[in-house]
Amino acid sequence: MSLKVAMQGIESSFHHQAVQKLFPNGEITLLSCDSFEKVTKAVSNSNADYGVIAIENTIVGSILPNYGLIDAGNFEILAETILNIQMYVMALEGESIHDIKEIHSHPVALLQCRDYLQKFPPQFKIIEGKDTASEAKRIKDQNLTGVAAIAGKQVAKKFGLKILDRNIQDIKENHTRFVLLGKKENQTFDKADKATIKFVLEHNVGSLGNVLNLLTTFNINMTKIQSLPIVGKPWQYAFFVDVVFEEVNFFVEVMEMLTKTVKELKIIGVYKQDLTHVQTQFSNAILNGK
Repeated sequence: MSLKVAMQGIESSFHHQAVQKLFPNGEITLLSCDSFEKVTKAVSNSNADYGVIAIENTIVGSILPNYGLIDAGNFEILAETILNIQMYVMALEGESIHDIKEIHSHPVALLQCRDYLQKFPPQFKIIEGKDTASEAKRIKDQNLTGVAAIAGKQVAKKFGLKILDRNIQDIKENHTRFVLLGKKENQTFDKADKATIKFVLEHNVGSLGNVLNLLTTFNINMTKIQSLPIVGKPWQYAFFVDVVFEEVNFFVEVMEMLTKTVKELKIIGVYKQDLTHVQTQFSNAILNGK
């Protein structure tokens, strides 16, 4: 059974690495998309079985539009994986860093390298592109001189480009979290210990504190909280929260109690946080139709 997986970017991109980590033993057909929105549309329209998108980075923070895409499309987060992201500057053979007049990359990648890019003179052009690997491929295909790309070193190797500078991201320990998306009818991994939920609160004093106290009382550890504006409702916000727990049935019971505390509750995904070990099990389970 071959799975079609939509991802933002082309082969050798960081998203491709995330797909490979999520499905290390699976027969995968890649569907390359030039935007996160097209990834979610491919899953929604059944042109792909699953989608993989980045959701947060340790330098840039949450990729807020992607939370909106997941919520609006009513997708389920089925798994997550985290990559160590090291950024490299690459160009054609024969070029040096002093020859470069433009640097191209994905907007999020450029944000991760702000300190480095600020060292260049004002006339130096920094140009947002489709994704890291596509910009590097374009330099090679079009034989562009004076132009460099920011991408992972695997991209330089694939397209035969020369690395001009390395590890240029603002923080050396740079990580990006990717999630695997599917439709709500897809079955989640049954040995879960992590979940992503969304809730909307009443406009009452202490309403958020009541939620946090409930989670704390029942030993549900909140690892992240992110607020997003509710479209069409000025100054109203939804909260997206990641929690970890020891027993999934107990988590479900706590969520039932939480429904009485909040105005609206949505469980976006229940999945496993043990990345390497679990992605292999998860991949085998869905490939075998379980």
